[in-house]
Amino acid sequence: MRSVYLKSWKKESKNMVEFKAERVLTRFGELSNKGKNRKLFVKQLIANLKAQLSAYPEVKYKNHFDRIMVELNGAPEDKVIDLMRHVFGIRSISPVVLCDADMDTITQVCLHLMQKEEACTFKVMTNRKDKHLPYSSDALNRSVATAILLNTEHKVDVHKPELKIKIDVDMEKAAISTRVVEGAGGFPIGVGGKALLLLSGGIDSPVAAYHIMRRGVEVECIHFAAPPYTTIQALDKVKQLAEILTAYQAKLKLHIVPFTDIQMEIYKQAGPDYGVILMRRSMMRIAEVIAENNKCLALVTGENLGQVASQTLQSMHAIEADVDMLMLRPLLSLEKNEIIDQAKKIGTYETSILPYEDCCTIFKVSNPVTKPKLKIVRLEEAKCDLQDKEEIALANIETFVFPSIEENYL
Repeated sequence: MRSVYLKSWKKESKNMVEFKAERVLTRFGELSNKGKNRKLFVKQLIANLKAQLSAYPEVKYKNHFDRIMVELNGAPEDKVIDLMRHVFGIRSISPVVLCDADMDTITQVCLHLMQKEEACTFKVMTNRKDKHLPYSSDALNRSVATAILLNTEHKVDVHKPELKIKIDVDMEKAAISTRVVEGAGGFPIGVGGKALLLLSGGIDSPVAAYHIMRRGVEVECIHFAAPPYTTIQALDKVKQLAEILTAYQAKLKLHIVPFTDIQMEIYKQAGPDYGVILMRRSMMRIAEVIAENNKCLALVTGENLGQVASQTLQSMHAIEADVDMLMLRPLLSLEKNEIIDQAKKIGTYETSILPYEDCCTIFKVSNPVTKPKLKIVRLEEAKCDLQDKEEIALANIETFVFPSIEENYL
């Protein structure tokens, strides 16, 4: 009897119907560990999902205790999953196929799904929500496994399978998932307040933005432009980086500060060795005002300890000494190669290395101070007329909101 049944599966498997996912199962990341404020985290995650999937209004969301079920309602599975995997707060994602609850149909669907996978080891896991079903979990597991073994190159491994076939079944429907797509992890953006990132256009600062976003912090960006010494291409590069970051945060503000007059004043009046330090101090003062005006709680930079002269401990102390706002440096202890690898992973690297210099790289000095003394820094700064120029710069800021165009840079 069993041999006849197995042969029938070999015949039927050649003419299988295409089964498509109707839902996407979303598993929580770190917010699973939250207690009384868990509801707020989940609410924010659903809001972020809706924002990221705004192009698909037909998609619906159902919150369960430790997961969110996303109902596609005809929305394209692959595009929805690709957008979802960039949303922070999600540990993993699985497309779910729904079918009738009879054993033959479930077996057929599982075989179809596994025929699309590369050869691997697998395990079938059934959860019967209704114990009145006319078959046991073990019987269904065996039916599915047998059909797959006969018709594919997959092998069973119940201890350390490379792929798990998960079946949740009640009297009416079965929900089947085989794929697990890694999510972005972390916390939902918005639960950790808001911070202002100094976005230079280089490799480091977009990666710093990603790290801060991943901790649930909404990011706004500020960029210091120095035309005509910096080009329109350099500004376009920064805008493109902001656009790329909207893959992780649905809306992002970029504030452009005209910085030419301030830079020229510093390099005319102060000692050349202190130019970079004084320029960075001015940037921090301006950034602090913009941050306060936009209800940001911290400033964020892509600084990396010891990478350049302005990023020694002594330099960073001198730069932030007269700024009251909290400074966050998420890349402080990383090696450059680690930062480059992460830039490639998040999709910013190729844009960051475009050969358009920002105001920090154009006004280079041959021998910048690496261990500045704060007293001397302040004396050098006193030679410059910066207060009025900083107020003028603050009055002439341009603000852009991204995404500005319907384009995907990833």
